[in-house]
Amino acid sequence: MARKATTVQVDSPPDAKPGASEASEASEASGIAGQVVLVLQGGGALGAYQAGVYQALHDANVEPDWVIGTSIGAINGAIIAGNPPQDRLARLKSFWDGVAHHGSATAGWLPALDQWSRDLATVTQGIASFFTPRPDAWMGVHAPVGLDQAAFYSTEPLRETLSALVNFEHLNSKQTRLTVGTVNVRTGRMRYFTNRDAPMDVNHVMASAAFPPGFPSVRIDGETYWDGGIYSNTPLEAVLDDRPRRSSVIFAVQLWPGSGPEPQSIWQVMSRQRDIQYSSRAESHLERQKQIHRLRHVIRELGEHLPEAARDKPEVKELLNWGCGTTMQVLELDAPRFDGDDLNKDIDFSSDGIARRWAAGHEDTARALQCAPWREAPDPMEGISVYRMGACDNGG
Repeated sequence: MARKATTVQVDSPPDAKPGASEASEASEASGIAGQVVLVLQGGGALGAYQAGVYQALHDANVEPDWVIGTSIGAINGAIIAGNPPQDRLARLKSFWDGVAHHGSATAGWLPALDQWSRDLATVTQGIASFFTPRPDAWMGVHAPVGLDQAAFYSTEPLRETLSALVNFEHLNSKQTRLTVGTVNVRTGRMRYFTNRDAPMDVNHVMASAAFPPGFPSVRIDGETYWDGGIYSNTPLEAVLDDRPRRSSVIFAVQLWPGSGPEPQSIWQVMSRQRDIQYSSRAESHLERQKQIHRLRHVIRELGEHLPEAARDKPEVKELLNWGCGTTMQVLELDAPRFDGDDLNKDIDFSSDGIARRWAAGHEDTARALQCAPWREAPDPMEGISVYRMGACDNGG
């Protein structure tokens, strides 16, 4: 039996008026207690898997309270959070249809040649609704053109696409929280922008997708930012570190496999290196957060054993504020490997590749929703439970 959901509005700053989000009502009806969080990695064309994940959630009437993403995850996240639920799926489909490469150079007779020609077209011609090449950039990489121009491609087409597909007025109404990950070019520090704290516009999403040296940096309030994926491609730690904390069911959508077979060629070595780099140590982040969260629960339990007079002392109250009783239930959804995946899989914008990844995301998430492992109460002293798709596949 599902636990009764409790809706506590603590996601807004103290001076904001509490109010139920669009997602809270849907998640309560689904039997998910606490907020629903969707965590989206960066990964270019692999992000079609994320769109399939969202479609399955949408089909089950589970709308996220908070979407946090980096790079393509920020783009998908902005389209989701920046539209009312009834428009989100159509806008996602519009984006992915717009970036899809249709047609085949060999009518499907030589798949390897088709893939090579598509990759070559993406590199040399760009994608009309996403990015276009800057011919002058290829002529001299040492030319001092300035940071705003120091990139091989222009992303002005993406600016136009996002402006058409994301309703920033709706986004800034805070019905759904959006957070995007960036890295400050000057300081090298990660920075997360969120509509909970300040209004967001297209520049914040563009900054999170500004992967160098392909895409140019984006300037916000005088500072320049790049894609947060070059620092941390999995923004899960930002959810677990968030304050004030709130019990959550977190769908962590991972596009790059952390583990894999031993590579047998230099090409495979290069591909495996990218997998490891962009999986961004998600497992080690979770282990560290489990330790921290357990300490928070220990502090809370210790506070229960103190006399009331001691708990009321200001210095003790300050210490006890480090404790909490929230639970974080993390469901890891790992994008599958497909035959033919290689070093360039993240630029496989073929219509077939996008459809295949979208369908996989939908199928995996529908199965996870049916399994619903979060219905089991987590260990009150642990605070964080992690579920992997394999458990559902095995009937657990």
